[in-house]
Amino acid sequence: MLTNFPELPESTLNAANTVGAWLAQNDYHPRPRPGEGDLVVLAGNAVIPTIDAACQLVAAGEQTLLISGGVGHSTTFLYAAIARHPRYNSIRTTGRAEATILADIAHQFWNIPRERMVVEDKSTNCGQNAQFTRTIMEEHDIHCQEGIVVQDPTMQRRTMATFARVWQDVPDAPTWKSYPGLTPVLRNSEQGACFSGENTGLWPVERYLSLIVGELPRLRDDEQGYGPRGKGFISHMDIPAEVEEAWAWLRSDALLVEALKSRALL
Repeated sequence: MLTNFPELPESTLNAANTVGAWLAQNDYHPRPRPGEGDLVVLAGNAVIPTIDAACQLVAAGEQTLLISGGVGHSTTFLYAAIARHPRYNSIRTTGRAEATILADIAHQFWNIPRERMVVEDKSTNCGQNAQFTRTIMEEHDIHCQEGIVVQDPTMQRRTMATFARVWQDVPDAPTWKSYPGLTPVLRNSEQGACFSGENTGLWPVERYLSLIVGELPRLRDDEQGYGPRGKGFISHMDIPAEVEEAWAWLRSDALLVEALKSRALL
C-alpha cells in the first residue's frame, strides 16, 4: 500500500493542473445537454466518475451507448476500482473484458436497456478503441451525425486524435466531440497532494502524475511520438506552448521526479 503523496510546490501543482486540464479535452461547457448527440462511445477505463458521466448522459437521453474495451494492460485497474466501489463491487470482474463489465454497470445501476447498448470487447488500446468502434458501427449499420467520446481524462486528447485519424478517409464521418466527465485538479492538504472535491474512484495521485508526465511525448508529431511523422497512430496536433512549458516544469521538479521513481512510476 502506497503512502500519501508528498506536498508539492504551488508552481508544480499549477503545472500539473495545466497539463491535466489540456489532456482532459472537454468540448462542452461544462457538459453536454441531456439527449445531446446520437451516440455515446465509452472507452474502457478505470476512472469511476468518467464511467458514471457516460452512463448519466445515456440514461437521461435516447442515445445509443457503444462501449469499447477488451482486456489490456490497464484492465486490472478497473477490476480494483470496481472491487472498492460501494455499489459496483457486486459486479463480477475477473477475466472479463472491460466493455462487458461497464455494460453490466450501465444496465444494472443506470437502467440503460441492453438494446440501447453495443459492446465491443476486443480492443486493447485507444487506437483499437477507435478502429474497432468504426468497424462495429459499420457492421451494425449505426449512423451517427454527432458522437460523444468519453475516456479516462489523461487519455482523452489522444483518444480524440485517434478517432480523427481513423475517420480521416470518411467523407460523411461523424462529428466527434470530447467529454471526459471531469477535469482533475490537484491541491495540497494536510495529508499531502490530493484531488480537489470528491476523489472517490479516481487514480492514486502518484499514478495520475505519472500518466500525465508520460502522455505528452506520445502526442508529439516527431520520430518518437504517435503523430504522422512518428508511429502514425494519431492525427497531427499542436501542443500549446504553455502546456509544453508546464510539462518541462514537471520534469524538472526534483521532488516529483524522485517521488515517482521511488514508487516505480517513472
